[in-house]
Amino acid sequence: MEIGLHNLKPNSRKNRKRVGRGNASGHGTYSTRGLKGQKSRTGGSIPPGFEGGRTPIIRQTPKSRGFRSHHLKPEIVNLKDLQAAFSNKEQVTPEKLVAKGLIQKVNSQIKILGEGKLEKSLVIIADAFSKSAKDAIKKAGGETKFRLK
Repeated sequence: MEIGLHNLKPNSRKNRKRVGRGNASGHGTYSTRGLKGQKSRTGGSIPPGFEGGRTPIIRQTPKSRGFRSHHLKPEIVNLKDLQAAFSNKEQVTPEKLVAKGLIQKVNSQIKILGEGKLEKSLVIIADAFSKSAKDAIKKAGGETKFRLK
């Protein structure tokens, strides 16, 4: 069905049930609350999840243990891997790291750690560097650059 000005109509609105307005209304006397009991009385509402005073089922079930962080862990690349995979004066980018098989995805976080020796002068683009890695790259005559996202 196509909507147009010729077939628009106002929303149908069902009138609220008016209780406690005399017997002629059809909802007088007990006002649809039944006879006695907690739910028939003023303020006699029962909170959701209340199970008559017994220990609720949600409190009977044991807590699930462990914790999984929502933060993704960065992919780790060590200096010894860079030493083996790249030649002198080369630029190390996330795309090249994926191509050489050192990381899985281009858009994952990359952190360079200082394990191993670096003797080549490399320009490395990554998201994070450990202090020892930064010092070793500078000492080898290389450069560290942070990736812009």
